Amino acid sequence: MRDTLQALSSTATFNRWAGFEVVRAEAGEAELRMDWRPEDMGQYAGFLHAGLIGALLDTACGFAAATVAGQVTASHFSVNCIAPGVGRRFVVRARVVKAGRRQVFTTAELFGQGEDGELRLVATGDTILVPLESPAR
Repeated sequence: MRDTLQALSSTATFNRWAGFEVVRAEAGEAELRMDWRPEDMGQYAGFLHAGLIGALLDTACGFAAATVAGQVTASHFSVNCIAPGVGRRFVVRARVVKAGRRQVFTTAELFGQGEDGELRLVATGDTILVPLESPAR
């Protein structure tokens, strides 16, 4: 599953630019990592930009949902910024809360990883995703 999701991620120009790396994927779960680049990822105070926080949470939730529902698209997502986005790397862990035929509910936590290796909670997020039907053949 990890290799499949990494291959999917590499098809998205934004994910390639940001350097999203799928480090773990199991049924109903996904974990991504992104290294910090201060020259193009920060906001005015030097923290990780909220747009990237949202993108990491949304992508990880979508990948967690894809492990149980196939191709999905988001119909709603929310982000809760808890602390400034500080770290040399960012790790996001997502899991499926409930997977139905028409909606998949997921949740995720984003952590900043410091030089000491310790993970510090930066943000949480929730998504509702809709499974996409395969095209008729």
